[in-house]
Amino acid sequence: MSAMKHKLFDKDPHFYRNVFTLALPIALQSLVTIGVNMIDTVMVGSLSEDALSATSLANSFITIYHIFCMGLGMGASVLVSRYYGMKSAGDAPDKAENALRQTVCLMLRLTLALALLFALATALLPETIMRTYTSEEHIVALGTTYFRWSVASYFFLGASLTTTIALRSVRQVRLPLLVSFGAFFVNILANYVFIFGKLGAPRMEVAGAAIGTLIARIFEAAIIVGYLLVRDREIEFRFEHMFMKTGSLLGEYIRICIPVLISDGILAVGNNTVSIIIGHVGTKMVAAVAITAVTQQLSSVVVSGVSQSGAIVTGQTLGTGDREKTMRQGYLFFGLGIGLGLISALIILLIKNPVIGSYAGLAEDTRQIAEQLMIALSVIIVFQATNSIMTKGVLRGGGDTKMLMITDNIFLWVVSIPLGLVAAFVLHLDPFWIYVALKSDQIIKTFWSYHRLQTGKWVKKITTGKQTA
Repeated sequence: MSAMKHKLFDKDPHFYRNVFTLALPIALQSLVTIGVNMIDTVMVGSLSEDALSATSLANSFITIYHIFCMGLGMGASVLVSRYYGMKSAGDAPDKAENALRQTVCLMLRLTLALALLFALATALLPETIMRTYTSEEHIVALGTTYFRWSVASYFFLGASLTTTIALRSVRQVRLPLLVSFGAFFVNILANYVFIFGKLGAPRMEVAGAAIGTLIARIFEAAIIVGYLLVRDREIEFRFEHMFMKTGSLLGEYIRICIPVLISDGILAVGNNTVSIIIGHVGTKMVAAVAITAVTQQLSSVVVSGVSQSGAIVTGQTLGTGDREKTMRQGYLFFGLGIGLGLISALIILLIKNPVIGSYAGLAEDTRQIAEQLMIALSVIIVFQATNSIMTKGVLRGGGDTKMLMITDNIFLWVVSIPLGLVAAFVLHLDPFWIYVALKSDQIIKTFWSYHRLQTGKWVKKITTGKQTA
C-alpha cells in the first residue's frame, strides 16, 4: 500500500469526532488517576525526600504488575474490538458474542493468576525487591513498610483495570470515568486520614499512603467488576462465564494477546531496569524522576486516550471488513500523534516551574536535576506521543502484536538501556543526557512505526472458528 495514497492530515470530521468521543473520557479518567498519583507524591513528599524516594521505588515494582495488566487488557481489547465490530456488522453475531465472553473470561483468569504471583512476591520478599532498586538501608526499610500494606491491592487493581479496558472496547467509557472521580476523592480522604493520623486514626505515614491506595482500589473494583457481572448488556458476561469452556478460542487468544502480554511484561522489566539505573545514580535523581513522571503523565493524557481509542477504532473498522478505510485512518492517527506530541511538549515547558515549585522541602540540587529532566522530556514527548499512538493503538489494533513484541524490546534492550548505562556510569553525563539516552528507543520507534504503517503488513486476520475478521 503506497503512502502517497494517504494523508497524515485531512478534513474528516467524522473520524476525529469518533476518535475523541472515545479518547476524551479515557483521557479524563487518566487525568483523574494522575491527580491521585500527584497528590500521593505531594503528600508523601511533605514527609521527607526519603519517604518520596521509597514509595516511588516501591511503586516501580507495582508498576510492573500494572503494565502486565495493561498488556492483558489491551491484548484482549484487540479481540474484543474486532468481535464487537463483527457483531455490530451482523457477521455471525452469535459466534462473535460467544467469542467476546471467552476473551473476557481468559483475560480475567490470567489477571487473577498474575495478581496472586505478585502478591506472594511482595509478601515474602519485600526487602529483596527493594534492594534491587537501592542500597540505602533507610530507603529499603520505608519501601518494605509500603509493600506490606500493598499486598491485597494487586487483586483489586488488576480486576478493575482489565475490566475497564474491556468495557472501553465496546464503547462504554462513561462509567469508568465516573468511578475514577469517586476513587479520586476516596483516595484523598484515606490518604489524609492515614498518612497524617486525622479523624482519630493513627499517623502511619508511608504505610498510610499504601492503605489509602488500597481503599481506592477496592472502591473501583467493586463498582467496575460489579457492573460487568450484573448490568452490562454489550458483552453480557456474568459470573458463571468465569467457568465457561474457552478451548475453541485459546489458540487465537495466545496468537494475538500473549505477545502483547510478553511485550508489555518485558518492557515493564526494562522500564524497571531504567528505574534501577536511576536508583543507583542517587536519591536526588530518583526524587527528580518521580516529579518528572507525574508531569509526563499530566502532559500526555490526551495522547493516552487517543492511543487506546486507536486500538478500538482500528479493531472495529477491521471487524466490518473495510481494510482500505483502516489504512487511511492509520495515517490520520500518525498525524494526530505529531500534533499532540508538540502540544504536550509546550505544556511541559509551561508547567515545569510551577510543578517543581509545588514540592516543599526539595534540596536545590534536586530542583536543578528536575528542571533538566523536564527539558529533556519536552523533546522526547514528541516522539513518544507519535509512536505510542501507533504501536499501542493502531498497529496493535490491527493485530500486529508479534512484530511489536519483537521490535519494542529490541529497541529497549539493545539501544536505550545500554546507552543509559554508558551515559550514567561510564561517561558520567548530566541528568539531561542520561534521560535522553534512557528514552532513545522512543525516537527510533517513531520512524519504525511509520515504515510499518506504509507496508500494510500490520493488518492481520483474526478468526472465531470458521469466521475471519
